[in-house]
Amino acid sequence: MPTRHPHRQRHLQLIPGCELCEVAGWETAPLAEAMAGCTVLINLAGILNEGGGRTFEQTHVRTVETATRAALQAGVTRYLHMSALHANAESGPSDYLRTKGRGEALAFAAAGEGLAVTSFRPSVIFGPGDSFFNHFAGLLRLLPGLFPLACPDARFAPVYVGDVVEAMLRCLDDPDTHGKTYELCGPRAFSLRELVVYTGERIGREIWVMGLDDRLSRLQASIFQRLPGKPFTLDNYLSLQVDSVCAREGLKKLGISATDLDFVVPGYLK
Repeated sequence: MPTRHPHRQRHLQLIPGCELCEVAGWETAPLAEAMAGCTVLINLAGILNEGGGRTFEQTHVRTVETATRAALQAGVTRYLHMSALHANAESGPSDYLRTKGRGEALAFAAAGEGLAVTSFRPSVIFGPGDSFFNHFAGLLRLLPGLFPLACPDARFAPVYVGDVVEAMLRCLDDPDTHGKTYELCGPRAFSLRELVVYTGERIGREIWVMGLDDRLSRLQASIFQRLPGKPFTLDNYLSLQVDSVCAREGLKKLGISATDLDFVVPGYLK
């Protein structure tokens, strides 16, 4: 795994077979050198909010452009790309989804130069250490009782990280998946309100979710994006204007039975 800061990623060295490779910069030449001898490139790069010198354009678009160019120089022939549900370069409602769409388009453009590309579009991904259920659990522990929630009716079909990995593994050596995009969702869809209540129940917190209307949701986003860590931004609000549920069941098409929340989430939230 290439990284500019190996000391920040030392926990990954505990994973069997994972090797950290320090690169001088995120340019084509050092990345191509890091990929020497590799046959597959997997790009999971993504951010939900801009900050700390990172932008959507840099992370979702330029990284794809640089990485695919480096892969071609290094002789890599297979590329697995992590996109997002409803990513669309032209009509995505948020900068996040528009840049995800442009990045995905660049990935498939590289297919014309010799890369076999498969893209994955997941709903929110859950699993130990996730930034969704753990995020809300942390908030609920700090704010028990009344919980003002923006966009409470936005819908998600949370997908287990293990199923996402399995989807990638099944596509890796299957030429029938080249040039295709797979939407990845769990077996059930929930409103954001239902998922917050579910989280509270699993950590033993009684809460009352006060769903905010559109005007107050936008106002909350405009305030929260100025707080440290940007817990909720206007761009997040815009992303929530389209439901994160699948139109096509990619896991089923790959022969994978989607894992339900109840088999995983209670174990790590406790």
